[in-house]
Amino acid sequence: MKSGRKPLIAANWKMNGLKADGLALANAVVLRAANAGASLGCDVLISPPATLIDAVGAALQGSPVLLGGQDCHDKPSGAYTGDIAAPMLKDLGATHVILGHSERRAYHAESDAVVRAKSEAALAAGLIAIICVGETEAQRDAGETLSVIIGQIDESIPATATPDQVVVAYEPVWAIGTGRTPTLAEIAEVHGEIRSRLAQRLGRGAETRILYGGSVKPSNAVEVLALEDVDGALVGGASLKADDFWAIVVALPG
Repeated sequence: MKSGRKPLIAANWKMNGLKADGLALANAVVLRAANAGASLGCDVLISPPATLIDAVGAALQGSPVLLGGQDCHDKPSGAYTGDIAAPMLKDLGATHVILGHSERRAYHAESDAVVRAKSEAALAAGLIAIICVGETEAQRDAGETLSVIIGQIDESIPATATPDQVVVAYEPVWAIGTGRTPTLAEIAEVHGEIRSRLAQRLGRGAETRILYGGSVKPSNAVEVLALEDVDGALVGGASLKADDFWAIVVALPG
């Protein structure tokens, strides 16, 4: 493990899967985890759509594979039709929740303040918040990548968060679902900057896990996961096929 940080490979199924498909995929991952046994040197997480959380959670029960949500409201209950509260996720057995994903920021106009409020709600419910940050293609082309990331770190992460409550996921927006990825040097630079900022903000940057996301796949996982400040991956499209997802899990350095 890098500086004592246990790697995390997290599957984000997004808005994909009916019940039969979701159960088949979850069972396939559980089988691979069981076969790996004690050699599984990382945390493995599946975040299905809300409609499948209960069923997938039942399939994961008794296995080392963790359950997560893809979003939560910043209130524990109330008249918020269509939303899901952090205590509801916890009640279904979830341990993590993904917050501030670029698709939420873009399609639902979620600001850093909204992401921070949701993160505070997640922490209050006893969930680990996977907080996503990342720049658009226009921001990268304008040389604004690091300033954008620092701003998102400062404004999205609760000031009282500890390394066991928060995971940061760097997902360059222009690389999500496009098949494009930054160079290894670019990933290393951003992850290094995130860790430095977390050290300043939380005081324990060396202990906080930082994931890379954005077109992670078996063909690039080995190189990306070998980078010093990359502690795992947030996997989108490749997590919808058990073989591809597990190839990323086993791509972690031994």
